Amino acid sequence: MRIAYVTTFDARTLRDYNNWAGIGYYISQALTNQSIHLDYIGPLEDKLTIHFVNRLKSRYYKYLGKNYIKYIDSLILRNYAKQINEKINNIKTDIIFSAGSDSIAYLECNQPTVFWADATFANIIDFYPGYSNLCQESLQNAHLVQRMSLQKSELAIYSSEWAAQTAIDYYNAAPEKVKVVPFGANIESDHNIDEIKAAIESRPTNKCKLLFLGVDWFRKGGDVALEVAKKLNNSGLNTELTVVGSQPSLDENENLPDFIKVLGFIPKSTPEGKKKIYQLIAYSHFLILPSIADCTPIVFCEANSLGVPCISRKVGGIPTIIKDNVNGKLFDRDSDPTEYCEYIFNIFTNYTQYKELALSAFNEYELRLNWRVAGRKVRDLLTTIA
Repeated sequence: MRIAYVTTFDARTLRDYNNWAGIGYYISQALTNQSIHLDYIGPLEDKLTIHFVNRLKSRYYKYLGKNYIKYIDSLILRNYAKQINEKINNIKTDIIFSAGSDSIAYLECNQPTVFWADATFANIIDFYPGYSNLCQESLQNAHLVQRMSLQKSELAIYSSEWAAQTAIDYYNAAPEKVKVVPFGANIESDHNIDEIKAAIESRPTNKCKLLFLGVDWFRKGGDVALEVAKKLNNSGLNTELTVVGSQPSLDENENLPDFIKVLGFIPKSTPEGKKKIYQLIAYSHFLILPSIADCTPIVFCEANSLGVPCISRKVGGIPTIIKDNVNGKLFDRDSDPTEYCEYIFNIFTNYTQYKELALSAFNEYELRLNWRVAGRKVRDLLTTIA
């Protein structure tokens, strides 16, 4: 099978890791490992004149107090379609496969088109801060682009049930074309069960080590994570919270507690940074990320790959990744931090139960939260339309 792999960024490398958290690169590797030949159609380019027009629009709407989303403008997407057509005309390909749905909205071609995405626009509008208070033009463009992509695609693959169901319910996508395949962990992990058992055994039993890993303190629930750590210490459970990627926000006269370790931003785009983050995860008892808005955070899969259960909220696509008492625990959005504390306290003080949960988390990674499994599932879907 030969597919044309469409991305707006360079998916051949991880140098541009911040573009969709490296997912585009790992998708390419997952497909290649299934003996699928990829012709890279990307990075797609923003033409200078279009870029200039969009800058003017952005300034105009900002003046009006509204947000404007550049990348879903029809000028850009029509030009993307032109670039894709120019490239696929010179190759023989069976399927056009896009990382994300918007780039192929205006594409007209003879081959079947497929996309793999983590959300619909209906999911993220007024869910993420950057997609709030949108101007009418961006709202119209967003829904139009989503409908066009869904109508034209033979397969619409999403990383969560949350996104897939919205495609069906909000955009009236045909249920038979909408599929769910979770992303894998962006980690080169070949640990066996004995190594994971050893990692779990190496974690301290006299201190509960929590890890918060996120660049957006409030959206990722850092305030809740901090409160949970405070309450656990007050309850008598020695607890340490390590914060990576952001700076805790405290009240004006509040000092950072001694049990909080702030390490700042650690780039996963470098071998050293990636190694450091993996070490921090492996030595932690729980990854705590009580997000108020998230699609499908890859970091949960990465934590599970090292036998670390995850604590989060029932929002967005997270329930597709985390199953209660299987590889972590999810709480309602309005749950009090006390509920988090009770769960962590009870699991940690029954350490045999904690070790069973940690091993179960690794098993979830092995069964469904890795790129090997994801790539195989997508390959099987593609063979139905090739």
